[in-house]
Amino acid sequence: MIQTDIYEEFSAWLDNLLENNDMPEETAAFNFNLYDESEDSSEHIYGVQIIAADRFETEDGEWACYEAWTSEEDIFCVDTSDEEDTGAQFAQKLIGEMVSEYLENGKYRDILLGTQAVGIGFVDGDIELIYQAG
Repeated sequence: MIQTDIYEEFSAWLDNLLENNDMPEETAAFNFNLYDESEDSSEHIYGVQIIAADRFETEDGEWACYEAWTSEEDIFCVDTSDEEDTGAQFAQKLIGEMVSEYLENGKYRDILLGTQAVGIGFVDGDIELIYQAG
């Protein structure tokens, strides 16, 4: 279940990025890159960065490396320290749910849905497709 407070912050972050940045015409897909931002083992903080890729192929697990645009250091952080599960898989699931909600109801969802795909994943791991054009 989506946490309303954190989703509202995530949605505002994404609205700001999509409203104030012109996405390259060659954008083929978007990916939400995830990072472990924790300073030490007592913290469970995960960062989210959005990138626009200029190519997308389902079979190419590296498609998100072809960045045409990135939010760079404008990172959205999620702290899972208060959650029962604080691991990376839980964080990806939680953030993935927020991305899915944005694709359903977000102010600028059409920018994301106007591409071939939207994915999510840790930068050193596999990409999970949340949306793929039919």
